[in-house]
Amino acid sequence: LECPGLDTAAGEDFLQEVFQILLEEGVRKSTDVTQKVCDWKEPQELRDLLDLELRSDGEGQERLLQRCRDVLRFSVRTGHPRFFNQLFSGLDHHALAGRFLTETLNTSPYTYEVAPVLVLMEEQVLAKLRELVGWSSGDGIFAPGGSMSNMLAMNVARFRRFPESRSRGNWDLPRLGLFASQESHYSILKGAALLGIGTDNVHLVRTDERWVLAGPERPQSGDSCMYPSLSLPFRGKMIPEELEKEIQRVKAEGSEPLFVCATSGTTVLGAFDPLDAIADVCARHGLWLHVDVSSGCLAGRGSGVPLWVLIPLFLQAAWGGSALLSPRLRHLLAGIHRSDSVTWNPHKLLMVGLQCSAFLLRDSSGLLQRCHGVGASYLFQRDKFYDVSLDTGDKSPQCGRRADGLKLWILWKAVGTRGLAQRVERAFAATRYLLEQVKRREGFQLVMEPEFINLCFWFIPPSLRGQENSPDFWDKLGKVAPAIKEKMIRRGSMMVGYQPQGSHVNFFRQIITNPAVTRQDLDFFLDEIQELGWDL
Repeated sequence: LECPGLDTAAGEDFLQEVFQILLEEGVRKSTDVTQKVCDWKEPQELRDLLDLELRSDGEGQERLLQRCRDVLRFSVRTGHPRFFNQLFSGLDHHALAGRFLTETLNTSPYTYEVAPVLVLMEEQVLAKLRELVGWSSGDGIFAPGGSMSNMLAMNVARFRRFPESRSRGNWDLPRLGLFASQESHYSILKGAALLGIGTDNVHLVRTDERWVLAGPERPQSGDSCMYPSLSLPFRGKMIPEELEKEIQRVKAEGSEPLFVCATSGTTVLGAFDPLDAIADVCARHGLWLHVDVSSGCLAGRGSGVPLWVLIPLFLQAAWGGSALLSPRLRHLLAGIHRSDSVTWNPHKLLMVGLQCSAFLLRDSSGLLQRCHGVGASYLFQRDKFYDVSLDTGDKSPQCGRRADGLKLWILWKAVGTRGLAQRVERAFAATRYLLEQVKRREGFQLVMEPEFINLCFWFIPPSLRGQENSPDFWDKLGKVAPAIKEKMIRRGSMMVGYQPQGSHVNFFRQIITNPAVTRQDLDFFLDEIQELGWDL
């Protein structure tokens, strides 16, 4: 014990080498369009290449540096301009610096004494986010992902109605009813299970229908990319009248309606629930209204305005105008300020980096603290020499918690509110360009006109064109997207998601959030799908 147990000089030398690897392999190559998106290996081959076994003795520096290179080489490059697989993508250098700072500090923002800078940053960022929602006061906390933020909302809603549930549990509560749309995020079901409310008590409200070939700017019937038999209805936004019916039905069955989750930007279709009308229903019945904008990032609202109308509105705004900030566009978010709570994931559209999820609360009475706090005496002493209201950790069910607000703060400082707004505008503009190209190309068929930046479409290979009335057409079409995706991943050329939805067979869902994406990347995207699917 006379000497330190760590060789700090050797450690710093190692870090210097690792930083160079990160910069070259993790940043430059990860964002270089000439590089592969992924270097695909089968699981057993990858296990053998990585040599994952943990042994009794350690390894030398050169071997460890090679392992660092291997981690980067065989991982998916989510910062690549042709990675479209998730709602997150891209790499922002300022936000990445914030993530480095967070890891270096290695602290938890539960008390001011151990994380003074981070606590004050989190306070400021949460206040700014609440301001964008339209609240002059309130509360909030960063949570480990949008799913947990949604679950916090459910828990706080139950506590406000039934404070005794915190100590006595669910056993003497009435049967509770939760409501969300058929297109809502699956975390509502998971939250009901985790909180003991039960998935049977989550009532999925019917959504409206949109016809695939409906709307202006559609190709004429003589155009080669028209497939009349594909004119199928598709669901989108929660129907407020159906919500009212579900609430009345649940009441008649003896349950107690508690919580409504509206969605602004559904995960697959990008639909926006009509918030004002839903807020009216909640107000009539005294229900907690939570808005999940984790996908939508507050960039639009289900106003019935199609994408090609929304985009010019954005572009006519000043360089800093966006639906988050511009008074000219606030009507697109009508009703968001009437919610009781909001989930917002800046790690998606704003490209802050995983993970960064804010749970925002309109209440400013300390509801969050009363719901979750236990006052652990080794952390939250009341006789500290500073303002203990800054010890915010007891608001969260977590103890140790990442300082996810730091990277957002750094990014915001770097580009400003205007720069963040421009990212939203660019994402809309890129989606509009791709939408126009999809409509023009033979073999590409929209699932529905996009309301947000979720562009959903089928690719119909030549072998299936003109076969729309065949009894096995849909079964065959459902196999096209998985086959194309396998080819692109094995080639390493790009990544994009696909999924079935309800009774509809697999289709591609293209999401553009990376401002590094260019028209050339979008043209390549369609060309690659056409090439890989041509002989199917």
